[in-house]
Amino acid sequence: MKILIIENEIYLAQSIATKLGELGHTCEMCTSTKDAIKGSSYDVVLLSTNINGQDFTPVIQSFKKSIIILMVSYISNDTVSKPLTLGAKDYILKPFMIEELVRKINHYQEFEKLKTRNDAYEKYLTHSFASVAHNQDVKNIELPLFISSSFQKYSDAFAFEYAKNQDMPIHFLSLNEIDSMNELTMLPQNCIVYIIDYQVLKKSERKTFCSLIKDKNIIVTSNEKIEDVEHPIFEIKSENNIFDKSEILPIEDYVKFIILNYQNKYPDTELSKKLGISRKSLWEKRKKYDIIKKK
Repeated sequence: MKILIIENEIYLAQSIATKLGELGHTCEMCTSTKDAIKGSSYDVVLLSTNINGQDFTPVIQSFKKSIIILMVSYISNDTVSKPLTLGAKDYILKPFMIEELVRKINHYQEFEKLKTRNDAYEKYLTHSFASVAHNQDVKNIELPLFISSSFQKYSDAFAFEYAKNQDMPIHFLSLNEIDSMNELTMLPQNCIVYIIDYQVLKKSERKTFCSLIKDKNIIVTSNEKIEDVEHPIFEIKSENNIFDKSEILPIEDYVKFIILNYQNKYPDTELSKKLGISRKSLWEKRKKYDIIKKK
């Protein structure tokens, strides 16, 4: 990592830079906040708040995307509270062991990675579930709950929306996994447990399963109809119920569904190619099915 050390005690700054350098980090040093804000971007900024007469606000504002750790000799509003409010991540009290400083750096680096990854997942799920709609009110639902749906995505959307509404993390488990029944006995607390593939359980296993999830924050889903449980059951159907039938669709129904749902996503040239028909045939099928394409 690229690390900036802002410290007016030269010996201390050099000592920190040497030890961090031995661990593979690249360090730069400066003795004032004015010199610091002239620099480029850094992964980590170690800011000493014991530099007399210095305003730390410009440094924190300049390196908001960096991990800023305060190095302090005493704790006060000016040395700790105010900088943390402005955006610094943490502080370490002088004198300190370099191992403790490295632990803090690694902790916040891992946190930033997880935060970035979580933001990407949230964005992807929002995009993925954008076309999924259900009529269930997730606010006043009590768990455990069973969901029956032909489309897994509809159950997924419901479970993730419920967890988000409750402001709780979500733990995922598939009953297709070999040790899934054993894992049920060690489920985490204070989170929503989302379990899929209920349909793979044998009838002899379902009673045990239901006893294990009793009084727990669990959502269970199946792509088959559920009739053998005492808990509440929701059946979620897609807006186009042709895919909710447990049968093979006629080709004409499939083509009609694709045209209705994807004609505004793909140009006619690409849509006809994906269907394996000509553009003229696509036009004829629109006329046959009385489908109007929005312009």
